[in-house]
Amino acid sequence: MNTEEVLDVFRQCGAMLEGHFILTSGLHSPVFLQKARVFMHADKTEILCKALAAKINERYAGELDYVVGPAVGGIIPAYETSRHLNVPNIWVEREKGEFRLRRFEIEDGAKVVIVEDIVTTGLSIRETVDSLGKIGANVLAAACLIDRSAGQSDVGVPLISLAEYAVPAYPANELPRELAAIPAVEPGSRNL
Repeated sequence: MNTEEVLDVFRQCGAMLEGHFILTSGLHSPVFLQKARVFMHADKTEILCKALAAKINERYAGELDYVVGPAVGGIIPAYETSRHLNVPNIWVEREKGEFRLRRFEIEDGAKVVIVEDIVTTGLSIRETVDSLGKIGANVLAAACLIDRSAGQSDVGVPLISLAEYAVPAYPANELPRELAAIPAVEPGSRNL
């Protein structure tokens, strides 16, 4: 799949929103990709995650022990991608503000790929890499459906993206006048 095909799936699902949004990263943007509206359609989610699994397989076929998703947003795409990679899916959750692999144990040196939904700054992936590193996992790469940074975010490991879609994002104190004139909404999941 190319970027336009991925964005078409988001459009078909009403998941490409325009307005004034405070992203999970804290940045402000005129566009929000509401992946939950895609994930409510199993057929659309399968199309995207099967294509992402194919991209992961191009580089890591037969090498992976686990797919790991950062909660909350990464759980569904990690699950569906792991299904197409035929490896177990596990996830990290926040406990006292930090990601931990709470429900699962993995062997030292386990080879994992982290699967995330949307990357803007890469913070959730970096936190997941740190969390898994503390328990001895070998994080080979991360993957996402859409990289909003268009390759600019440093996630600490190689990043495989199904689509790159550069969307402007601004710190709160640097908003363009037209964006500042619109009331902001915060639809992300980081604080859940």
